[in-house]
Amino acid sequence: MAHLKSAWLALCFGLAACGGSSPDETTETSATPANAGVVNVYSARHYDSDHALYEQFEAETGIRVNLLEGESEQLIQRLVNEAEFSPADILITVDAGRLFRAVEADVFQPLDDELLQSRVPDYVRDPNNLWYGFTKRARVIVYNKSEGAPEGLTTYEDLAYPAYQGEVCMRSSSNIYNISLLASIVERDGEEAAQEWAEGVVENFARPPQGNDTSILQSIAAGECGIGLANTYYIARFAASDNPDLRAVYDNIGIIFPNQDGAGTHVNVSGGGLTQYAPNRENAIELLHFLTREDVQTAFSAGNNEYPVNLEAELAPQVSGLGDFREDDLQVTALGTNQATAVRVFDRAGWR
Repeated sequence: MAHLKSAWLALCFGLAACGGSSPDETTETSATPANAGVVNVYSARHYDSDHALYEQFEAETGIRVNLLEGESEQLIQRLVNEAEFSPADILITVDAGRLFRAVEADVFQPLDDELLQSRVPDYVRDPNNLWYGFTKRARVIVYNKSEGAPEGLTTYEDLAYPAYQGEVCMRSSSNIYNISLLASIVERDGEEAAQEWAEGVVENFARPPQGNDTSILQSIAAGECGIGLANTYYIARFAASDNPDLRAVYDNIGIIFPNQDGAGTHVNVSGGGLTQYAPNRENAIELLHFLTREDVQTAFSAGNNEYPVNLEAELAPQVSGLGDFREDDLQVTALGTNQATAVRVFDRAGWR
């Protein structure tokens, strides 16, 4: 996999220092023939399983993948700064809220592609074909199994009930997963209902918001708090782990897929699209086709414990083992358009 990053590893990530060299210029000494073609990917996904898929794509097509990884906001800003001089062909990031920020920054170009549209359901792609979802993750309620499932807890709304005072552990209000969840509540129920919910959850905090999904799962398993929220791929990762400590955490937590009698469980996506000035457009489209192909979508589920967007793909055992559920089919762009409102609601509620 070294050649995937060799083009850019020598470059610093700072915007000012990285402006001059393109991936093509820095990889001319590669063993891959120069006329085989390249595709330049900016990605906020940092998974070895993704690297393996890029290797598979290279083997199948002869198209070299030049990969630059970074945080979403940095990559978006880099694309803005580079403008028409950007070498990037594809931007990949996680969470519909971040994809919305990329759309707002005007870094994508539309791609009206029948094959992608046949594989990616309309609610997990941009309505204007600026980006397409690759994978999904559900945000579920987690509880301490030794204490038993909390009575009456079946919805996100229930987390605000006084019965759970002092039980709830949460990430901070700046976390994009929480922002997107609240944005979905704003879309479904309105800002006033979202405000009431956020204030109720704050009243039920066991401690100030802190940590990440992994640490929240560990805290719940240890009995430090009773209930919380986590994305399913973290839980499935624990389920598939050979590490006895992680398996012990998994064995001591239970999950609830919320809102099964209502809108369904909140889902979010990772996705990507063609950059505004993609210099290798046809190669980029070929990579997008590859990433949404049935067998590759199955590999996404196995490699990073996610749900594929292609409904023909199979779930990994550790993912299917979490249970069946009905997902909310809300158009995920609403998670972006309601983002600013969600942040204001969190601030007013004192959710820090």
